[in-house]
Amino acid sequence: MCPTGSELSRTVAKSNLRSAFDVIDADGDGRISHADLRAFYGGVPGSDDDVIGSMITAADSNRNGYVEYDEFEREAFRVMDKDGDGKVGLADLRSYLQWAGLEAGDEDVRAMIRLGGGDESGGVTFEGLLKILAV
Repeated sequence: MCPTGSELSRTVAKSNLRSAFDVIDADGDGRISHADLRAFYGGVPGSDDDVIGSMITAADSNRNGYVEYDEFEREAFRVMDKDGDGKVGLADLRSYLQWAGLEAGDEDVRAMIRLGGGDESGGVTFEGLLKILAV
């Protein structure tokens, strides 16, 4: 079963990384700031200013003090790529979908990887993952 016409595909498209980014970007200015993260975590234990600053620094590749959407996407890819090989493989994508609360059988996950230009043994690159999320 190919996910391009499935309910799973529509759900992934609706729950793409943009939605998550928009939730964290509290002031809606198109970038995640220290204040946005502080508001998002709202007093969660362990979310002091030093921790929040470290989170921004880890994802802020252009070093402007903010996390823009493209940086957010790359950081999400890095988190999904559990073995650090530069590709999101079958197990990586299945794990992410389960974490996101999306049920997907192995055939659905394989079809998504193919849609992203990858194969089951190698997985998909960052650009391939973007193709999957854009369905």
